[in-house]
Amino acid sequence: MRLIGIDGKQIGIVSLNEALRRAEEEGLDLVEVAPNANPPVCRIMDYGKYKYQLKKKQQEARKKQAQIQVKAIKMRPKIEEHDFQFKLKHIKRFLTEEKARVKVIMWFRGREIVHADLGKAVLQRIIEETKDIAKVHTPPVMEGRNMTMILMPK
Repeated sequence: MRLIGIDGKQIGIVSLNEALRRAEEEGLDLVEVAPNANPPVCRIMDYGKYKYQLKKKQQEARKKQAQIQVKAIKMRPKIEEHDFQFKLKHIKRFLTEEKARVKVIMWFRGREIVHADLGKAVLQRIIEETKDIAKVHTPPVMEGRNMTMILMPK
């Protein structure tokens, strides 16, 4: 097998017994890194330390990932003006301060479903009111008794 030393330099082609003896002299492990190569490649290393460093790298990569938050706001098609403004203020806060996506859910009850155009008009009004700070990620779509759309910060 081809043997690679602690410092990463090639030692050469040696027998399995010789490789194990060298690893034991160093007080380290013999790790097979390329079993399909001809001859197979083995490395002398501290395997526990290697696994620890690999785990730390994965944790660091996970820490740097951006978490996308989606906030939800529920409304009804017959929403009053004050309630609309109150919910709009929340939507604007989510988009600007929290940099989160906002899922606006228009919730239809009973026979309100017949007047889906009223719900769509409210959603269009939200799009108009937030056009300077948000863009439409998913346009208004009917999903059962709900009409949903997703806004994302610009």
